[in-house]
Amino acid sequence: MAKINYRIWEKLSEKQKDKIFSRSEININEIRETVEKIIEHVRKYKDKALREYALKFDKADLSKLPIKVQKKEFDKAEKSLSPELKKALEFCIENVRTFHVANKPSVPKSVTVRPGIKAYEKMTPVESVGLYIPRGRGSFPSMLYMLGVPAVEAGVKRVCVVTPPNPDGSVDAACLYAARLCGIDEVYRTGGAQAVAALAYGTESIAPVVKVVGPGSKFVSAAKRILYGKIDVGLPAGPSESILLADESADPYLAALDLMVEAEHGSDSSALLITPSKATADGVLAHLKKMIPQIPEPRRTFLSDVMSGYGGIILTKDMDEACDIVNNFAPEHLEIMTADPSKTAEKIVNAGEILLGSHTPFSAANYSTGPNAVLPTGGTAKTFSAVSIRDFVKYTSVIQLDKKGYKAVEPHVKELADYEGFITHGNAFKLRRI
Repeated sequence: MAKINYRIWEKLSEKQKDKIFSRSEININEIRETVEKIIEHVRKYKDKALREYALKFDKADLSKLPIKVQKKEFDKAEKSLSPELKKALEFCIENVRTFHVANKPSVPKSVTVRPGIKAYEKMTPVESVGLYIPRGRGSFPSMLYMLGVPAVEAGVKRVCVVTPPNPDGSVDAACLYAARLCGIDEVYRTGGAQAVAALAYGTESIAPVVKVVGPGSKFVSAAKRILYGKIDVGLPAGPSESILLADESADPYLAALDLMVEAEHGSDSSALLITPSKATADGVLAHLKKMIPQIPEPRRTFLSDVMSGYGGIILTKDMDEACDIVNNFAPEHLEIMTADPSKTAEKIVNAGEILLGSHTPFSAANYSTGPNAVLPTGGTAKTFSAVSIRDFVKYTSVIQLDKKGYKAVEPHVKELADYEGFITHGNAFKLRRI
């Protein structure tokens, strides 16, 4: 297997540190021109382009299949799944729905700013949303319900799904069942940058939407960046990334197990152990060397690539330095294995999610604990939050003045309008007859 990065932070150059912080965002910038061509091809040729790219990238011949998944395919998918898998999906979806409904934004209050000045915010759902569900490195029904539940519970009128097809043109059965459980029946067999383009511009089969959410490959991430402005692309959700923050109390075996979780998503993922404890670092390294060769392909290659690329082990001088690195990195997933994980978490200000203690592995939150597993990546956890119902609603300010309120604001508006040189702003008061 490839080497496992073992870095001592204070010995790294600024260039080496910057590479760790930038992670696979470098890859995304390198493919921008290619993605721009894909987007333009879809905009021009619509369904024809989607079928061409399905054959090229997914090895799926859709010439005799509709782009939209049919009801009979949902029925067939449901019948094909084991009772155990259906029960697992139902359990997890119930947990996610419980959490999101409990945290649904309340109706904004009307505020009397001053006597005669009333204002409030009107909350309305986004009109239409496309959910991007990746497929290339596995099946992700969990991603579907993480996005589908809050979208539906927000009251979005039209929620549709795009996801890459299997080589036979079918769509993952568990994803179709999860969509049905969420109340979604509009699913399209298309993925990659071309799917994002289809959602933005529309095709003969796919009506355009106003927003797209969901993680994907570097091609999907690049397409979102390019189409930002044409369509709301939601939070940045690119290749998976995680940090495990540990001290000397951590069990190296458990830490090694959990460190591999997000790394197996793909070679462009990032998975870091950050610790001030050399004993913990050395112990995790030893376990990884034993564990990774035992993982079947293609996950073994993903793990090896990540641990020798954007992941590995970082040894710090103390926990404060370790926390500083975490906050600068702003990871998608953060797991804390320290003597007092809650106390350690108080030092963290930038992370998509924080998992406390050795009983809370990344995979638990990925599937079943309730909070959303679709999280900001690429350092954007400094300003973005996990997907929630808030991502699918918007707010409109509503303001009303009565005569008393009008008189209250009149002199101040005129004064500021004159100062800023806006003639008609001031005239709206100066020349008004009421």
